[in-house]
Amino acid sequence: MLRSRTTIGRITVLAIALATMSMLAVLAKDKSEPVNKQSNGLAIKGYDAVAYFNEGKAVKGRSEFQHEWMGAKWYFASAANRDLFAKSPEKYAPQFGGYCAWAVSNNYVYDADPEIWKVVEGKLYFNYNQSARRMWEQDIPGRIRKGQENWPSLHK
Repeated sequence: MLRSRTTIGRITVLAIALATMSMLAVLAKDKSEPVNKQSNGLAIKGYDAVAYFNEGKAVKGRSEFQHEWMGAKWYFASAANRDLFAKSPEKYAPQFGGYCAWAVSNNYVYDADPEIWKVVEGKLYFNYNQSARRMWEQDIPGRIRKGQENWPSLHK
């Protein structure tokens, strides 16, 4: 009896999470910018894209170490990180323009939290929240594949 209640509870939580994500999809923009940026033009909410790779953690950048790329301002924690990014931005920039990887894999764009991230095969991915991340992680290769299929039509 306890086991079936736990299973029902898990199914209910998943159903609520899916319904929430579906509602968010309706509220999300139909077409996105190539880079998810704030109204002030700041990409990935000011986090240092290089630090995810070199330090293995989310690190806030500083305005004095700034680089412009793809119509957005990118902040870095150091001049060295800024210079690495400037030499090879595609290597460090998050996939899907820094939008939620779960959302893109479901054919819509939604904001992402730079503190909810994962590097997979040398590529940086963000998710909107922990719930979206858990769903995305259930089939990372499949979700990445779907995201890559969807992304070209989502950022026109």
